[in-house]
Amino acid sequence: MALPKVLSMETEFGISVRGVSDPNPVVASSQLINAYVEHRRVGWDFDDESPGRDARGHLRADSMPPEIESHLVNAVLTNGARYYVDHAHPEYSAPECSNPLEVVLYDKAGEEILVRSMAAAKRSMHPDQEILIHKNNSDGKGNSYGTHENFLVDRAVPFSTLVRHLLPWFVTRQVFAGAGKVGSENGADACDFQISQRADFFEEEVGLETTLKRPIVNTRDEPHADAQKYRRLHVIVGDANMCEVTTFLKVGTTAIVLCMIEDDFLTRSGRAAAPDLSLRNPVRQIHDVSHDPTLQHLVERHDGTKCTALDIQWEFFRLAGKYADEHGLIEACGTEAIGRQVMSLWGQTLETLESDPMKLVGQLDWVTKLSLLDAYRERDNLSWADPKLALIDLQYHDLRPERSLFAKVVRSGKAVRLVDQADVITAVTEPPETTRAYFRGQCLIRWPEAVVAANWDSLILDVGSDPLQRIPMMEPLRGTRAHVGPLFEGCRTPAELIARLTG
Repeated sequence: MALPKVLSMETEFGISVRGVSDPNPVVASSQLINAYVEHRRVGWDFDDESPGRDARGHLRADSMPPEIESHLVNAVLTNGARYYVDHAHPEYSAPECSNPLEVVLYDKAGEEILVRSMAAAKRSMHPDQEILIHKNNSDGKGNSYGTHENFLVDRAVPFSTLVRHLLPWFVTRQVFAGAGKVGSENGADACDFQISQRADFFEEEVGLETTLKRPIVNTRDEPHADAQKYRRLHVIVGDANMCEVTTFLKVGTTAIVLCMIEDDFLTRSGRAAAPDLSLRNPVRQIHDVSHDPTLQHLVERHDGTKCTALDIQWEFFRLAGKYADEHGLIEACGTEAIGRQVMSLWGQTLETLESDPMKLVGQLDWVTKLSLLDAYRERDNLSWADPKLALIDLQYHDLRPERSLFAKVVRSGKAVRLVDQADVITAVTEPPETTRAYFRGQCLIRWPEAVVAANWDSLILDVGSDPLQRIPMMEPLRGTRAHVGPLFEGCRTPAELIARLTG
């Protein structure tokens, strides 16, 4: 039976510095994060990190984290998130969530944290200087940075089975998950506008890399949990999204597909064999689908037949509906109600993409951005090659509220909100209550001076006497408010917490 999905999102943000002639992005990223966590910074524990471990059974020689990374800013926040410098970018890794709506909430909380970080950094800079942050995936100069998703998956499922089903899923998912982009990069064929910011940068079907020769299916085998039971599917193929509906669909539908894979539903759909949705040359297809915002491009399946990306999505949707009726959606989406919300939005979105994509302004990023670009093109009689359009593209992702074109869409009332802004503000400092992030966050809230370091699957406490106490957190769905809330209420000190945990 499919495992309950634990979900999270990690985003590398684009960074630049206004008013500095030769800015260093590593220094700027450190300055940004330090400004936000200046009062108390809890470091990251690297002991269990092994980014070079491959799901196909390999262990690269350089699998330990680079030494320089352990010396860069690495903070753990009270909401359970990790906030750090990664590859010369500030990265916000959201806490573990138990449903896709919670992912949206903590993704938006991450944006708010970056907004506050910019304001904090500006207070210590010259009046003519400012750190600027964009939630996008490309600097327009050939460099791409990632927005990654993470899903808890059953270790018993062969990785080859995941690859087989996920390749057509990721190639076609971009029709609703793409952030939109002017032009092409990375040597891809020229185009005016494309659906995805990341598609041009994928060059392999399967692989371990995340910055070079990027694969559609990433094989990093770093579960951050009990490795005998769990796998963490590390998804690097997604875009940085501003629209809440896009993020909700991207994560929610993928969770459903993963549950179908775990229950072998995509091989045997009920009593009948499920259709083979595998594609020929997925790398070429992910580029071609992205380059056709009319959604008419025909992808070639392994059996030689051709169909559109939307056709493939309809097949996944049909199977998901049947799966929901037979198995339910609690494991995929946390609750049946949220699962049905994902299914409803998924079906409505596919229908509207077929009939009139422009009706999805405020729901899908690539559609929203295209509508803004078309308005500017018509008003100013601009060609797609005009550099003004590339600037408008970038401004869509600007996190400064007064400059962001997406924020303007929100203020106009056209953006569909799925979470309340008041809840977003709370999520900036409070952890989710339904995963182990609650335990991590509560320890930081209650005893910040006692937390020596933390990572996803453990916490190190100084209880006032030797030795330091490491608390293992190998089960992502333990350490919830329901599980440890009463424990915290009865403890005044971290020493009492350790005594109760061990006794």
